[in-house]
Amino acid sequence: MLLDYARRFLIVILLGLCVSIMFLTGREVKAMANETGSKWVFPVEGVITDLYGTRSGHHKGVDIGGDIGSPVYAAAGGIVSKSYFSESYGHVVFIIHDNGYETVYAHLNDRGVLENQRVAQGERIGSVGNTGRSTGAHLHFEVHKGKWTLDKLNAVNPFELFGEGEIGQLVFAKEHDPYQTMDVSVNLEKVPDQETNDIKENVTESRFIHTVKKNETLWGISKQYGKTVEELKKENDLDSSHVKVHQQLVIPVQSNDYLYIVKNGDTLHSIAKSHYVDLTQLLVLNGLTMTDVIHPHQKLIIKKGS
Repeated sequence: MLLDYARRFLIVILLGLCVSIMFLTGREVKAMANETGSKWVFPVEGVITDLYGTRSGHHKGVDIGGDIGSPVYAAAGGIVSKSYFSESYGHVVFIIHDNGYETVYAHLNDRGVLENQRVAQGERIGSVGNTGRSTGAHLHFEVHKGKWTLDKLNAVNPFELFGEGEIGQLVFAKEHDPYQTMDVSVNLEKVPDQETNDIKENVTESRFIHTVKKNETLWGISKQYGKTVEELKKENDLDSSHVKVHQQLVIPVQSNDYLYIVKNGDTLHSIAKSHYVDLTQLLVLNGLTMTDVIHPHQKLIIKKGS
């Protein structure tokens, strides 16, 4: 009888221990999930130029193109584990975060932090550069679940922390969800679906608006749209060929040109891809650059009429 009670008592203790372990493990996983990216911010502003896993799986980070000298920030608080110059990474900073993850910021133009220095989330740690084995000004950003190793076995896709992204999208520094993109302004209210969902529309309007950007000339703008300087001067009642930054010019379009009406969630990259047109061609047709913002209901020229 005594042996039976002892056996039952032991079973109760074991069950209680198992429940406690399950409870504590669940709390730990939940806390880890909460601190592993849900409050992280993106380290730089620029355009995504390459993704994790490309180059036959050897590219273990995300590349974000930007202007040389633009600030790079810590994605989360932590301790600077490395800050040095290497032949491959160029000027590079490594940060070990409180949750055990380590992030890498490579090809910097300069480094503003030292090893063993504690940095806060959003603190400037350097600037965008083109150092090391780099083919253009950009930040190479890596995330490792654990410490960085030479074989990068701990590397994970940064999009697992920040959400999905694609080449051509604009990301914003110090934002957790940076993919507001080039199409919809930040905090733009949701735009109702348009009555027509056709991917392209035959132009019925005879005018198109171009906003003059820095270093543009009337001659250059006329070439972009296949017009003459005189046509633009006449359409806009201009006495000279001089134009100012932010000035809006009316561009006459042909009645058989094809336009696309921008919808909420579109990007220049996604529009070009869905219409099987080259992104550069789309930019030229509309007098845009990769960093220009487009908006819902805006009309974009997809194809010039013959």
